[in-house]
Amino acid sequence: MTLRWTEGKPLRWLDFDIENRPLSYLGSDFTTAEVTAIAASWADEKKVHCWALGEVTAEEMLLGFTALYARADGVTGHYIRRHDLGIVNAALLEAGLPLLTAKLTCDTKMDLVKRKDLSASQESLGEMYGITHPKEHMSQPQWREANRLTPEGIKETRRRVIGDVRQHKSLRNRLLEAGALGPPKVWHP
Repeated sequence: MTLRWTEGKPLRWLDFDIENRPLSYLGSDFTTAEVTAIAASWADEKKVHCWALGEVTAEEMLLGFTALYARADGVTGHYIRRHDLGIVNAALLEAGLPLLTAKLTCDTKMDLVKRKDLSASQESLGEMYGITHPKEHMSQPQWREANRLTPEGIKETRRRVIGDVRQHKSLRNRLLEAGALGPPKVWHP
């Protein structure tokens, strides 16, 4: 598949994040994952779309996200090429839904300039750049409630995934301004 966009036209970037919970054991201590929430926002808009398992079905969550994904020229997030995109694609495969297509990506962890002895976590980079949207923390008891899909747990999951998207949008802009990100790369399913 060839990716196309009009030269000189700004690309439409979709910023997104997922939350997931352990689902089953593959062997030893390795677990599979189930998506519990997806948040997504256009880079040039304030609105954050969010789907949380327990409020909607897994199929509704995946279809809501993939509708936005299909309209995007590129997607951006933190560690999306090695985490989020693969987990979403696996969920689509398992649900018998259309899979993600190749997409231009800007991954603020994987595309960060080479460095040594400096954390590349979204939280650390956000603090270093003075991003006003903090990383939303969850304690172990909060994660347990989230993974059990209790009403309070779903509320905390939504807070976290939406907060991560808001923080990431600001962080990506600061990293671009600083010249600290390499060029976007195409993610292939």
